[in-house]
Amino acid sequence: MLKKLVVCGVGLIGASFALGLKVAGAVDEVVGVGRTPAPLLEARRLGVIDRVASDWVDALHNADLVLLAIPVGQMATVLKAMAPHLSLATMVTDGGSTKSDVVAAARAALGEKIAQFVPGHPIAGAEKSGVAAAQADLYVGKRVVLTPLTENSAVGIGLVQSAWEACGAKVSRLAPEEHDRVFAAVSHLPHLLAFALVHDFAQRPNSDQLFGFAAGGFRDFTRIASSHPEMWRDICIANRHALLLELDAYMVELMCTRVLLAGAMRRASKPCFRPRARDAKRGSIHCCRQASSRTIISSVMTSGVRNAHPV
Repeated sequence: MLKKLVVCGVGLIGASFALGLKVAGAVDEVVGVGRTPAPLLEARRLGVIDRVASDWVDALHNADLVLLAIPVGQMATVLKAMAPHLSLATMVTDGGSTKSDVVAAARAALGEKIAQFVPGHPIAGAEKSGVAAAQADLYVGKRVVLTPLTENSAVGIGLVQSAWEACGAKVSRLAPEEHDRVFAAVSHLPHLLAFALVHDFAQRPNSDQLFGFAAGGFRDFTRIASSHPEMWRDICIANRHALLLELDAYMVELMCTRVLLAGAMRRASKPCFRPRARDAKRGSIHCCRQASSRTIISSVMTSGVRNAHPV
């Protein structure tokens, strides 16, 4: 049972975490903190948080747990601001989609207090964002990945894990570097490709015609390519080394496929369409769709695609 939870960033992820704990009766007080007042005031009006903290001193006083539900590009600044006011009794976790960069920022900002930071990544989301889209059951049955540090205590890890489990999540553990390699492949690359394809179509002279005839399959691409530009710019830049390796490997696969297609080699092209691809899809599509809502590639290089006929 948490006496006081601090949520930094009351968007979909942070607000749903707060609501999930409230519904579960696992927290007494939720305090919100953020860079702009409007979402915080809306969160209080909706009952997501109980009050808005005036500053980090106020927010962290007697806090049991802090969730940093902010874009990964903001982590270093926020961690540095809160560090001087962080008491030994307070644990900190995050909801960032990349982990190596966040861990590096935490080490630099927290110093000897690094044992109080347990990195995390909830694999959940929804098409809509913001506090108004928050759902108390967003994490029910969804996976949350923790990437504990060697400095973390079993008690500290347990507190963070218990909070996510109280929201209904299934908690897994990976090393930070392993996490980034895995999600570069199964999340960041697919979303980067979706953005690139939609961006390509949006620039064509007959883009209206193309988007007008797009059916359900392509609409998933446009949905994916319409998410938060700032968040996805940060994710792709932060995990660019692992993402570039995956992108290079995929480009090789595409070129091989093109060669087969150009030669109309029916027998040689069969590996691309074998049942094992369908089997892999059947085994993972449910999990992948859970992940894709939180990890949606948007205008990484430009926000213009947001207005490109999102069907």
